[in-house]
Amino acid sequence: MSLTPRQRVLTALHHEEPDRVPIIIGTSNTTTMKMRPYRGLKARLGVQAPDRYIYDWPELGSADPDEAVLERLRGDARSVLDRFPAHVYERARSREPHSPFIDDWGSGSVEIAPDNWYPGVHPLAEATTLEELECYPWPDMDDPSRVAHVRQQARRLAEENRYAIIATPWLLFPLERAFAMQGMDRFLMNLAMHPEFSRALLEKIAGLCQRLMGHFLDELGENVDIIKIGDDLGTQDRLMISPRMYRQVLKPIHADYIAFIRRRTQAKVFFHTDGDVFDLLDDFVEIGIDILNPIQTSAGKMANLAELKRRYGGNLVFCGAVDTHRVLPSGTPDEVRQEVRRVIDLLGPGGGYLLASVHTIMDEVPPENILAMVDAVEEYGRYPLGSSG
Repeated sequence: MSLTPRQRVLTALHHEEPDRVPIIIGTSNTTTMKMRPYRGLKARLGVQAPDRYIYDWPELGSADPDEAVLERLRGDARSVLDRFPAHVYERARSREPHSPFIDDWGSGSVEIAPDNWYPGVHPLAEATTLEELECYPWPDMDDPSRVAHVRQQARRLAEENRYAIIATPWLLFPLERAFAMQGMDRFLMNLAMHPEFSRALLEKIAGLCQRLMGHFLDELGENVDIIKIGDDLGTQDRLMISPRMYRQVLKPIHADYIAFIRRRTQAKVFFHTDGDVFDLLDDFVEIGIDILNPIQTSAGKMANLAELKRRYGGNLVFCGAVDTHRVLPSGTPDEVRQEVRRVIDLLGPGGGYLLASVHTIMDEVPPENILAMVDAVEEYGRYPLGSSG
């Protein structure tokens, strides 16, 4: 029996087998694609639609796909996002061409090549004292323009009752925001050299994130299935910080934030963290993460999908795992299909798996490989698995 896309996602979230593996694409910066492959995809599909950027943020470079494209890609969820405050958009529109984009926190991106932007403005790069944090002009999380659209958009999706609703406020949750404010190397050094300052910065950021999340959840009401948060904690072969430091410094902040969300909604908590984070998976289960993304299969022990499923498949829903390091950008469409089949065979049994690419589909990925990825789910992702192909 065929399910609606929302029913399909909810069934998988309950660790049960739906009619096919759900597909998550285009719902946030971490599950969408850059503008170049999106344009190629539109041309290949004959879709006449304007280029729209996620968060209306061209410097991020990530596409907000048109509904016709999402339908062709068989996406089973739709998104509700927050926005920058209105004054950020006004300032961005009036600034000099090619000058840095500055966000509401005072951090920003610089253009390192035509239409290629990279985080390069770190307003607290030299800060090491509590006084400097107290004097900093922190953003106003009560600005109503951030969430003015959320209630109507979420209600419309809920009334249609077709797609799962994934809600994603753009928070750059504490560690990533600290990197944005100070630069990655500087903040990691300060964690060791100035621990009191570093903890105070993380706690300040977390408090602001909670305040915005509270407004966001108030506007959503019950019209949400999944809340996406995240903090990149891993590299290709290890954690950015030791498990001990994570448990002492960041884990309490993450746990408090997730508890804050759970007090206000029944939605599942989706946590995005890149890299090899295998050594923290028990911690993630403990603090209440429901869905783990992106399952970076090119990164260390995260490549062992069979072990992930065996040890954590009863407690975590996995979202992602389709390789963006080699297969999607460099493989043939048939190699993409075979990789999708392999991933589904390992993560799909019993439900608890949402197919997605590992993070954003980057510029090097040809449109035929994007189509091969989603079409392979139709071929190999029908339950019971192994009954076709």
